[in-house]
Amino acid sequence: MGRKGVSEPLRYQFVYNERMGIQLPDLPLAWEEYTPTERADILLEWEEIRSTIPDRIIKLEATINEKQSQLSEEENFPRCCELNSEIHELASIINDLNIWFRVQQDYETKTHQ
Repeated sequence: MGRKGVSEPLRYQFVYNERMGIQLPDLPLAWEEYTPTERADILLEWEEIRSTIPDRIIKLEATINEKQSQLSEEENFPRCCELNSEIHELASIINDLNIWFRVQQDYETKTHQ
């Protein structure tokens, strides 16, 4: 009968994060609990996702630049506050993306120890 219809619990997955605009790993187990094959698969999939981060950051930086231009011309104080808040949130996303971009190196180091 094979494995059709049998659903094994997922040991890992990648879940789209709307705020970041990318998929992030959902690894419920400790890294050491994954088999070498699973680790390789996770790293391969993550590397594909990770490679999109620089372009995502460039787009966010362009949006920040647009909002900063709007801010420099804006005379409405409440709108200035909104723009500042939006710029802050975009900068926070860029910071988080930079952290995620470095995750690959951390896992590779653990794998080779």
